[in-house]
Amino acid sequence: MRHKFKHKRKFLFIVPVFILFALTAIVLWLWNGILPDIIGVKSITYWQAMGILVLSKILFGGFHGCGKNKHSLRKQRLMNNMRSMSPEEREKFKEEWKQRFKNKNWCKKD
Repeated sequence: MRHKFKHKRKFLFIVPVFILFALTAIVLWLWNGILPDIIGVKSITYWQAMGILVLSKILFGGFHGCGKNKHSLRKQRLMNNMRSMSPEEREKFKEEWKQRFKNKNWCKKD
């Protein structure tokens, strides 16, 4: 039964690469079609458009699709659990998490 999916593995690699190149072309088209006329910036090359796309992904973390990412599902599950707790249980839960993260240095200040 494994042999049925062997040819589909190629698509697991090809489809995301195709999407990346298509999105890069869209960024290039929009940038060169809109921004030079509006704010007077230079036109960019295809590879510069890909760099802008990757940089925006790193900085803003987009491309999650319709808000159905793992983080939002976890948050929704947590909120549902919190709603089903009594006020006393909710306060105990909050205090436990405060204590858990109290000693963590998320932002080191010198």
